[in-house]
Amino acid sequence: MGYHIDLTTITLNAYKEKLRNAYLPPSRVILKERLDERFGHFAEAGIKNLKELQQTLKKKDKFDSLSKENCFKGDYLVILLREINSTLPKPNKISDFIGITAETAAKLERVGVKDTQKLYDKVKTPQSRNEFSKITGISPDIILELTKLTDLSRIKWVGATFARMLHDIGVDTIEKACNIDPNILYEKINQINKDRNYYKGQIGLNDMRIFVNAAKEVPQEILY
Repeated sequence: MGYHIDLTTITLNAYKEKLRNAYLPPSRVILKERLDERFGHFAEAGIKNLKELQQTLKKKDKFDSLSKENCFKGDYLVILLREINSTLPKPNKISDFIGITAETAAKLERVGVKDTQKLYDKVKTPQSRNEFSKITGISPDIILELTKLTDLSRIKWVGATFARMLHDIGVDTIEKACNIDPNILYEKINQINKDRNYYKGQIGLNDMRIFVNAAKEVPQEILY
């Protein structure tokens, strides 16, 4: 499958239903409105899957044409494109992870690995991690830690700091992220944040619900 979700595998109707049932940030709740009407327009335009929808919205002429429809007035299409793009999170830089030394980052950079997407294919199995450890001179334990941080980074909205927090509370793989109770995660995340002062203020329970649902969308490909 690869580092990112394959958007061609998500049908237009499946994405419509996902939005209908999703926990969304307040700024994106508009995406739940008039779903059947709006996605009906996309279907009439010949759009079959999420990749095609993304490509359509990225093309100025097609975006402008859709914007003329009454049901797409305002910022709806802009917000929809942002939501689709967030499904393909920007890779985290290795050097941004708290606890990963500059020496380790430099060793990875020497073999062309600067971020989690570059690292992903090199650490998907125990055998490949062992071989990569020998190539880079980085200990197997650190390679495994980086593997788990990479795995978590595939979930949308998970930056380097939040991946570190998840890792350190034991939610260190996508499988564990899928299965944790959001209420328990909420308590653990806020406790580690209080102890280590990663973020100002408290992280919301709804954010944890959104996170767990997002984790469930990511294929579990890394073998531990």
